[in-house]
Amino acid sequence: MSLISPVISAKSPIDTPPLKLGIMASGSGTNFEAVAQAIASGQLHAQIPVLIYNNPGIKAVQRAEKWEVPSVLINHRDYKNREVLDAKIVETLKQYEVEWVIMAGWMRIVTPILINAFPDKIINIHPSLLPSFKGVKAIEQALAAGVKITGCTVHLVAPEVDSGLILMQAAVPVYSDDTPETLHARIQIQEHCILPSAIALAAGLAN
Repeated sequence: MSLISPVISAKSPIDTPPLKLGIMASGSGTNFEAVAQAIASGQLHAQIPVLIYNNPGIKAVQRAEKWEVPSVLINHRDYKNREVLDAKIVETLKQYEVEWVIMAGWMRIVTPILINAFPDKIINIHPSLLPSFKGVKAIEQALAAGVKITGCTVHLVAPEVDSGLILMQAAVPVYSDDTPETLHARIQIQEHCILPSAIALAAGLAN
């Protein structure tokens, strides 16, 4: 049994332009697809002008192709530091006229270069009930701590890792025989539920 925040309908007046979301991903892109599906179903009044990814060959690119979303590779290995990387990301997001930035499995720490370019308009999803288990390997941290409940959190991005304003959370039980893989799979189900609603909430589109 899981406890999740209520789903928020984000249907806006027909004359309101859709919100332009730039999505950043480093892996499979399941949260990207959850947002795309929410847009297609009318839950979220938005569009995705671009997907930015940093690891060549990831499945998120295939998902972007399926939804006819342009994807841009910005490989962090090609940049001398995080600031230079983020400057390129900002340049690309501006090129696509992005209004909100969604870090949907973006496995890089961002700098004030990016944060200041989109103040209070960068959203991240993290696989724990923040403020518990910040940073990398959050699921492994939860299992090591022996907690009975963990979950996921959608929050605004701040300079300190995983410390921004919490927008929405979902709780997921931890079972005695859980592995990082089985727990991650259940957490992802809840991530897909709350991320579109949290975007709507943050953008003021929720009814």
